Amino acid sequence: MRRFILIAVPYLWLLALFLVPFAIVLKISLSDIILAIPPYTPTLDFSAGWEGIKAFFGALDLENFRFLATDDLYWKAYLSSVQIAFIATLATLIVGYPIAYGMANAPDHWRPTLMMLVILPFWTSFLIRVYAWVGILSNEGYLNQFLLGIGIISEPLTILNTNTAVYIGIVYTYLPFMILPIYSTLERMDASLLEAAEDLGCSRIKAFWLITIPLSKNGIIAGCFLVFIPTIGEFVIPSLLGGSRTLMIGKVLWEEFFNNRDWPVASAVAVILLLILIIPIILFQRNEQKQREADK
Repeated sequence: MRRFILIAVPYLWLLALFLVPFAIVLKISLSDIILAIPPYTPTLDFSAGWEGIKAFFGALDLENFRFLATDDLYWKAYLSSVQIAFIATLATLIVGYPIAYGMANAPDHWRPTLMMLVILPFWTSFLIRVYAWVGILSNEGYLNQFLLGIGIISEPLTILNTNTAVYIGIVYTYLPFMILPIYSTLERMDASLLEAAEDLGCSRIKAFWLITIPLSKNGIIAGCFLVFIPTIGEFVIPSLLGGSRTLMIGKVLWEEFFNNRDWPVASAVAVILLLILIIPIILFQRNEQKQREADK
């Protein structure tokens, strides 16, 4: 009974906060839009019993999903979101790996302090941190003032309202999610392996590529998934730092829900986005399972 209760609690949590909301969104995606509050007409009527369910499947047309396939805006938004998420994840890895490597090789008494500095941004509101980059990256912001002051540039750089600003915001926001799993892997690595490689004639750089990188593979994979998955559906960062040309599916979803008030199409967009995210989520779970088996 104790084991059943222990297992049932997270599954009930998942059922209440994921499966039930997803079922509601899926039901709305199969509805018809109307000018009302709420702005849709459900085509699935449970009050009619089994006859209502049979009538629903008999008249099922998937019109909203077909509309997504015929409008270039939506599939371009999906592709753009995947592209931005991939580039941002790669940039986060390039920035985060040296930081994690430095933390893992720091003296033991410094590691808690370095860990605190990595998670320190979480003590501040996410929205405030993103807004701060508006003041840094704008034409009259601190970055342009600094570069103009030291003479590197002669006129302000246009960074805000571009994809570059979106990449900067994503890397800054999700950097701890990349650093922490890599640091956790590097911290457990046996340093004697590097010493043995150097004794056998490997240079430090060659030993790093042949031993450190392969042994930290699980942390790299986990960090990349933890950054890539939420970045695809990101809304706040592209809205505040990106311009009108920054096309991401999170912005499209917001426009459909709150500006166009087309809840059925917006729900269809959300369902497709979730189906896209299922692939990296499954791969992430398999990687975590392999890592747990390897630890045993």
